[in-house]
This record gives sequence, structure tokens and C-alpha cells, in this order.
Amino acid sequence: MNQLCHSYDVAIIGGGINGASIAYQLSKLGKKVIILEKEGLACQASSAAAGMLAAQAEIEQEGPLFQLAIKSQSMFPELSNELFDLTGVDIEFVQKGMLKVAETDEIATELKKQVIFQQNWDSKIQWLDSWEISEMEPAISPSVAGGMYLPNDGHVQPEKLTQGFAKAAIHYGAEIHENTEVLSFLFENGQVKGVKTSNGLVHSEQVIVATGAWAGRFMQESGLDLPVFPVKGECFSIKTDVPFINRTIFSDKRCYLVPKRNGEIYIGATMIEDTFDDKVTPQGIATLIERATHLIPKIKDAAWERVWCGIRPQTGDGLPYIGEHPEWKGLFVATGHFRNGILLSPITGKLVADLLVGNQDSLLSAFQLERHTETVI
Repeated sequence: MNQLCHSYDVAIIGGGINGASIAYQLSKLGKKVIILEKEGLACQASSAAAGMLAAQAEIEQEGPLFQLAIKSQSMFPELSNELFDLTGVDIEFVQKGMLKVAETDEIATELKKQVIFQQNWDSKIQWLDSWEISEMEPAISPSVAGGMYLPNDGHVQPEKLTQGFAKAAIHYGAEIHENTEVLSFLFENGQVKGVKTSNGLVHSEQVIVATGAWAGRFMQESGLDLPVFPVKGECFSIKTDVPFINRTIFSDKRCYLVPKRNGEIYIGATMIEDTFDDKVTPQGIATLIERATHLIPKIKDAAWERVWCGIRPQTGDGLPYIGEHPEWKGLFVATGHFRNGILLSPITGKLVADLLVGNQDSLLSAFQLERHTETVI
């Protein structure tokens, strides 16, 4: 591509789902935005996710992350229509609910407590006994002890959601430069002034780091030790001519099954900490197969489709980092969403865009960069 040497209001490092969402929201506000992506859009965790919107299945207690998730989940119905109208991209938003099942009586006891808590936010959430689950999803093993039914949960196709955000951003004037590696920041008098890339300089007084598990490496140059670490997640999928599950199934034993429109069922995911190794391993997939077939025996006779993995960004306390650098004005970070990156992408884009135009939401105080950071220079 041509050498860069341009000025923008905002430069976003990272073309994953959060970078694209932020670009969409900022460009909609009239900002001149550029996304700088080392490889291609959604080439890392954003394309490896199952796309679950499991605000109340993954997050089990009240707190800022729960509030963030609930707000973001509520944005998807309107967002789906908005992106389709702007770009023609169907993000494949499906809202058929989720069953979070307990495979032991002990887990069932704990899950019933969750039902009581979750009903404070959604009165339609309910506990189902084993026979009720069998009526709703006959393919599930009758050995399950029961489960929590969340009728408002759903899922999307993550790559298409990223594509929708990106195309909508372009609609409002944003630029996206793939195969453009950011090499360093440009600083002057306590202010970020842009970035140096493999294709030239980009001048901007607001820069956002949205590079997922790689954000910590980027921030070291700025003098900030941001504790973000990688968690590898392996997945596989099967394909059936006739669907044998109609909604997402989430097990207490770290196994989920997500039925997609094309007949695939996504099954995941392993959790291997502190590695950027993106190879899929036989051991990882074998573990998932064992868990999934115990839950839904029919899986063993289904047609094999594919395997993949992604590197997800986790933090020490499980909360994402969303905010401005404590020392360098204009340098922002949005990372650490771990298994909730797809779910949280709409609200992340909105909150970061508002922050950059001076409208900081009080909710962001829990996600500030300073909470667990150290200066390294």
C-alpha cells in the first residue's frame, strides 16, 4: 500500500471487534478515524469466538462487569437492524435463549442460587428440572440434574459483526488500513501525537490501543505495565442436516454448544493460560469431545467440520481495561474482555467514543488503567 503520512482525529490500533466498534461509534460522531491493523480484520480472537451473548450465564455476581454486560446485551436487537440497514451485513443475531445446565446435584444447588439472583434482572429466567430440560432439548442427556433457562440470551456471527462495524465506520468516513503494523508511538510534551507504522507516520492526538492480548506489549513503550495475559481457547464444530439442539447449551464443566444458522454447532472451549501458541492440539479437542458427548451423546455420530483456536485477553481481576493512560494525554486502551469480547463490543464502542469527546460514563471508573498498573520507566 502507499506510504502513510496523514492526520486524523483518532487512530485505532487493532482491527478486531472492539477496534471496529469504536471506529463505528467515533466516525458516527463525525470524527476522522483510521484503523491500523497488522494483519487483517478480525484475524485473531474476534474470528475465533462462538459469538455468545451470555451476559447472565458467564457473569454470576453483581458488579460493574455485570452492569456492562447487561447494557451491552440489550443493544444487540437494534444494532443488528442498524448495521444491516447501513451496510447490508447480516450479523446473524439469533435470540432463542440459553440453557445453563448442571451435571451434578452439587452444581444444581449452586445454580438454583444463581437463578434467584438473576431473576432480579430478568423475571423470565427460571429453573428447569431434568425432565423439563428433556422436553425443551431432547438431545441433552437425561443424566443432567437440571438447569437455568435464560430466554433472552442469544448469539451472533463474530466475523460478520466485526465486518458490519467496519463497513458502517467506512460509511461514516473512517479508513481501514490492513497489513499495517504499528511500530511505536509518537509522544511530545506529555501528549500522544500519533504512531509510526510499517507504512509511514500517522498523526493523531488521540490513539486507542485495541490489540487484545497483545495490548500489554504495546503499553510497555508508554511506561505502563498493563497486566493483560493471553488465554488460548481451542474449539471445534460439527455439522448436521437436521439440528438436534435449538438453543445454546452451556455446561458447568467449561463446555458450550452454539447452533449456527448454517447447520454448524460450535463447541468450545479450552482455557490454556499464558501462551500465544495458536496451534490446535489433539489433547485439547479430545477433552472438548469428551465433555460435549457426555452432555449430548448424539454428537459422536455427527459430521466433523473444523477446528480452530484464538488467543483471548484476560486480566488479573477479570475486568477489562477501558480508559486513558494516566501519564500520556490522548492515549487510550480498550482490552482485557476475555470471553466476553463479542458481548461487550457494542457498549465498549459507545463508552470509548463518549470518553474521547468528553462525556465519560461513571461506569468506566471500575475499568481504569491505574487500578493494577506500575510505571516501568
